Amino acid sequence: MPKRHFGEQAGLGLFLLLSSALLLLAIAAGTGIGEMSIPLRTTFFAVTNKFGWSEVALDPIHQSVIWDYRLSRALVAACCGAGLALCGAILQSLLRNALAEPYVLGVSAGASTGAVSIMILGLGAGAVTLSAGAFVGAFAAFVFVALLSDGARAGAGKTILAGVAASQLFNALTSYIVSTSGNAQQARDVMFWLLGSFGGVRWPEFQLALTVVVIGFVICMYFAKALDAFAFGDDAAASLGISVNAVRIILFGVTALLTATIVSMVGSIGFVGLVVPHAARFIVGQSHMRLLPTCLVTGAIFMVLADIMSRIILPQQVLPIGVVTALVGVPFFSIILYRSQRNS
Repeated sequence: MPKRHFGEQAGLGLFLLLSSALLLLAIAAGTGIGEMSIPLRTTFFAVTNKFGWSEVALDPIHQSVIWDYRLSRALVAACCGAGLALCGAILQSLLRNALAEPYVLGVSAGASTGAVSIMILGLGAGAVTLSAGAFVGAFAAFVFVALLSDGARAGAGKTILAGVAASQLFNALTSYIVSTSGNAQQARDVMFWLLGSFGGVRWPEFQLALTVVVIGFVICMYFAKALDAFAFGDDAAASLGISVNAVRIILFGVTALLTATIVSMVGSIGFVGLVVPHAARFIVGQSHMRLLPTCLVTGAIFMVLADIMSRIILPQQVLPIGVVTALVGVPFFSIILYRSQRNS
């Protein structure tokens, strides 16, 4: 093995190790921070008590708050951040567009429409789950954007305009469904949910999110070399023996599944898939064998920290998580768009 390659692998391993430690600290902080401040020591023993690794006497209220509410919330946030970061990295590679991500391309809006159709209209008569409805909506948004922008052959501006059109269309459909079919309480709940909220997630949501993210990550890693080839265009990828259409369909399907699952649980959260992949490329470069694991861990850290910020920015109030990610993502989006225009 060449020394340079070995050094890169060792550097990546060290980075992922440190990032994983930082993620654990972020989850611990997310579990302890809130209206009821809980010491880190109490958080640690509440978890070890639950697994039977310790028998430390704790306040039953603290034990319940940590295990039944905050820990599951922090873990779901980590999974959602990891999944959205993966989606952003995949879309940017497949479309060769630095601005591509589920929220900007309208995929999150389509998933929201599908989920709200199940939630309020009751489509499927109980046979179709919220995640399935969101998946259909997400894939419909993919098809709409692809047809409008001519897919990977479109420039950055045309693809983003198609994404804006998709967002407006599906957001309008969602608003129409809520306004005409839901009562006042449903309308308030849905509108808050659409801005992103981890308030209602518990352990079943974590199990689902973890399963989908792990499966999506394994599939994406399997096609990591193919994603590297897409950087040089479809023809170059095909010349290397890659089945371009099959790989594109599979990875678009994975992205739709990840986005739909996340949206169905916590609503539409924007800009995570835009910010994290660019930061990851700055750290580890363009190779997807390094980029995808880095996106996974960095996205998880970003979302957990954003969830913490949503709880402490305003006293006695919890901001929708989408508001916090937008405060970071919009300036980042503007910088990338400005650079793209200068380079075009």
